[in-house]
Amino acid sequence: MSFKKSSVLITGGSKGIGLSIAKMFAEKTDHPLVLIARNTSALEKAKQQCLDWGAPKVEIISADLTSVEEIAAIDFRSLNPGILVNNAGVFLFKQLADTTAEEYDRQYRLNTFSTFNMTKQVLPVLKEQERGLIVNICSQASKKGYGDSGAYTMSKHALLGYTRSLRKELAKTNIAVTAVNLGQTYSTSWEGVDIETEKLIDPEDVGRMIVSLSELSARSVVEEIDIMPQGGEVKPM
Repeated sequence: MSFKKSSVLITGGSKGIGLSIAKMFAEKTDHPLVLIARNTSALEKAKQQCLDWGAPKVEIISADLTSVEEIAAIDFRSLNPGILVNNAGVFLFKQLADTTAEEYDRQYRLNTFSTFNMTKQVLPVLKEQERGLIVNICSQASKKGYGDSGAYTMSKHALLGYTRSLRKELAKTNIAVTAVNLGQTYSTSWEGVDIETEKLIDPEDVGRMIVSLSELSARSVVEEIDIMPQGGEVKPM
């Protein structure tokens, strides 16, 4: 199967930024979509939305991305992936002094380990394709510290380090690896935070950018890309 016919796997694809990425692929390409998340009812709704937006085919998989057993049980070869977007994650707006060990562990497992776990299982299939693309949704918090979201920042630092190392490992293969260092982007993660949401990045712009990455020739890769709100960081960050 050609790269243009391969599917796009999107973790956390049932809502928020992940669903916006799926929407852009549905509207602008002929790639089949595979949405992976935990909430089955949200996945069913997202599937219908993607079909309405123009996706030729949509598969949904309900799974715990942090479970080695559940992800290893998925038959990725039958899904014919050419593009993997590791988007799933969670944001904790809390100072480190007030963060519990359980909250830290959840940040790390969802924001970092889930990407390692998914990529490890999908990578053998990507290597069989004529070409592949892995996009890891990192953060501006991957590059600098934030005083009110320390556990999140720690997990995103680790994710960027993983992505850079993976890029080095795969540089001589047919698989491109990109880190997207997102600034504050509108999503459900901001619920309960007093912030001017209309000043945040439009999540559909993230999807448009990733579609563009997938349209590069096999000779090129964007190793890292920063996306920021036009007016800079939005308070209270």
